[in-house]
Amino acid sequence: MKLELIALASAAALLAMPAQAAPQAATRDAKLWAAAEAARPEQLKLLEQIVDVDSGTGDVEGGRKVAAILRARLEALGFSVESVKAEADGLPENTVATLNGTGRGRILLIGHIDTVFGPGAVAQRPFRMDAAKAYGPGVSDEKGGVVEGLYALQILRDLGFKDFKQIVFLIETSEERGSTGTQGLIARLVADADVELNLEPGDTPDVLTVWRKGATTFHIEVKGRAAHAGIAPQEGRNAAVELIHQIQADDVFPKSGDGLTANLTLLEAGTRSNIIPEKASAQINVRVRDKADYDKVQAVLEKNAAITVVPDTKVSINRGGEKSFPPLPTNPGTDALADRAEAIYASLGMKITRGGNGGASESALAVEGGIPALDGLGPAAGGFHSDSEYLLLGTVTPRLYLLTKLIQELGHAPPPRLK
Repeated sequence: MKLELIALASAAALLAMPAQAAPQAATRDAKLWAAAEAARPEQLKLLEQIVDVDSGTGDVEGGRKVAAILRARLEALGFSVESVKAEADGLPENTVATLNGTGRGRILLIGHIDTVFGPGAVAQRPFRMDAAKAYGPGVSDEKGGVVEGLYALQILRDLGFKDFKQIVFLIETSEERGSTGTQGLIARLVADADVELNLEPGDTPDVLTVWRKGATTFHIEVKGRAAHAGIAPQEGRNAAVELIHQIQADDVFPKSGDGLTANLTLLEAGTRSNIIPEKASAQINVRVRDKADYDKVQAVLEKNAAITVVPDTKVSINRGGEKSFPPLPTNPGTDALADRAEAIYASLGMKITRGGNGGASESALAVEGGIPALDGLGPAAGGFHSDSEYLLLGTVTPRLYLLTKLIQELGHAPPPRLK
């Protein structure tokens, strides 16, 4: 009986407590949505304009041509625009556009205009659209996101939004080679920012990127001895045969999946059909969720390099050539930004999900530098790094609304730095 009285008293006390207000659901900003819808025709027109310029990594002329188009637009929005010399040879300049406001948040937007496609790609398959998708070299990776970023800034200007301390828009030119010409610049910009928003495409059907693998490349070099393949092949030491042995010995790592992967991507040997190859080389592209896995892979490669099957050949292992990207780990800062994004999308009556992939990006550098970052904010897309690359047109306006609203919220109330 005593226990029953205690239970009844406890229940009465709970009923007497004031009810806590439920979290207020986000509501759609009708004015902002109308602006995003109105921007669509011109947004797609600008996308077509810059997609139809070849700008593969290392195409200095093409990169400068795209940058000039975007620079003029940014200057018209009141941004101070600077061309910053790349940190590696053979690359066009990076573009840094800065606008000061009257609020608190310091927001860093990052996008890249280099693609994986060489000269002549546009002539073979220029920009085109069907009812559901847009196509063309770099249409989603990442020119669609860069154009989205520019139109978000235009909408904010048109709405008179100044409730931010600073917005910096970095448009870089070497992301597809590991940001070899930009990593130092990114570190400096991250140090002066509260949050980074990355304009890489979202995965299909409508996914935010909350984790990414880091990336690096290991180079296997084999030195043998040349000889006439017909008269005295026994005097040669075939570097190609030894390289094949090394690749087979290294074939112990997963080729796909959400964890560590290591894949052969480039192979070279020999100079002529009648000469025993004196040199041979291969590149192994390694993707990791944990930076410590880089050292584990290197240890295996170096152990195998010490064991050769072709006498008098020498095998060396080098890591780099391209700078390494760290992983973007799951972390509370990114999760909190994803919560915001989900609420904004919900206000549109839409659902956005979270995921990750093996593609590296600058958001990993931002998180490593101590600020929260959210990736995959460009339009959702697929077919990356292939002739079938596409952008989902149905996500263009919702993603523009999302990015613009995030900038408004983060300008007003920036997130804390990561611990």
